[in-house]
Amino acid sequence: MVQFTLPKNSKIKKGKVWPKPRIANGRKKPRTKDFRIYRFDPVSEENPRVDVYNVDLETCGPMVLDALIKIKNEIDPTLTFRRSCREGVCGSCAMNIAGNNTLACTKAISDISGSVSVYPLPHMPVIKDLVPDLTNFYAQYSFIEPFLQTKTPAPEKEWAQSPEDRDRLNGLYECILCACCSSACPSYWWNADRYLGPSALLQAYRWLSDSRDEMKGERLDKLEDPFRLYRCHTIMNCAHDCPKGLNPAKAIAEIKQMMVKRNV
Repeated sequence: MVQFTLPKNSKIKKGKVWPKPRIANGRKKPRTKDFRIYRFDPVSEENPRVDVYNVDLETCGPMVLDALIKIKNEIDPTLTFRRSCREGVCGSCAMNIAGNNTLACTKAISDISGSVSVYPLPHMPVIKDLVPDLTNFYAQYSFIEPFLQTKTPAPEKEWAQSPEDRDRLNGLYECILCACCSSACPSYWWNADRYLGPSALLQAYRWLSDSRDEMKGERLDKLEDPFRLYRCHTIMNCAHDCPKGLNPAKAIAEIKQMMVKRNV
């Protein structure tokens, strides 16, 4: 049997266990929780590690992002992560929490039993700690040209669309580009350089479904490739991990049907 060995510098080692916080107001039964957080600093040239922080939940907000902010502000200012809106809209704080890709700002601490493990999105190169490198992810989004394209002259006001045509975009336009779906897809893990991934293909179908767009043939031509579209094997990890409840796998299947119909 073939045996695989990870490079030495990729093996995660035990990190620091930070001191427990002092419990205020003389509470006899503190309500605390351990957070096991992935740490990696490429400048130090050391192996990644997992540090353990104990957080007083009585003085912390309800979401995992609240705990991360508390840790950074009060315990360890070197902890690095992305965050912005805190409303589940920007997708900045996407990370792997308790084994699932999700948004730290919408993941409740109370939903997790035991200690909370926090890692960066899988498969993505790590810039530092919980910050993944999304350069390739955004390049793939740019590749599908996510904007309205037309051949006819622009109208004086705006491109008209019926309510029925607008409803066809529901479940597509809500994508916030958090990369939770793509980084949960095994096909994307192995073929990220050629397979566009669930997120980019969901957005591609969003424009293929838009009644106002007049470049559907050209868009399908760009996707007609053994890897860009057809690496999807309907594993459904993308739909499972999407924090917005979208279904990229269904959108990919619809694109495949469009390919078949135009070649009949």
